[in-house]
Amino acid sequence: MANTAQARKRARQSVKVNAHNAALRSTLRTAIKKVIKAIQSGDKAAAVASYQENVSVIDRIADKKIIHKNKAARHKSRLTAAIKALSGDAPATLTSVKKAAAPKAKATKAEAAPAKKAAKPRAKKAAE
Repeated sequence: MANTAQARKRARQSVKVNAHNAALRSTLRTAIKKVIKAIQSGDKAAAVASYQENVSVIDRIADKKIIHKNKAARHKSRLTAAIKALSGDAPATLTSVKKAAAPKAKATKAEAAPAKKAAKPRAKKAAE
């Protein structure tokens, strides 16, 4: 519980700011979903129009530091790649873009073991 007047005021302000930021994050997610829905419909012209309408929403929310600018750039890049992947008549999804960007499988322990050097046991110091 806040003990000082200053702390009580900051608690009140943080509730308001948190609610405002949550609303902006919701707006961002809705904008992204609108573009994804247009991409999944398979109509390239509609997808481009939807992207152009909603890219300003993504940028505006990044400018307000609700999300990091790199995250905004990543979303825009993936949406653009998905739109470019549309042939015009075949429906495409963002999963094809995500699969292409998936990380490579890690090497198994057996493969990584020869690269490691054997650790030498250390002698314990005598407590004096």
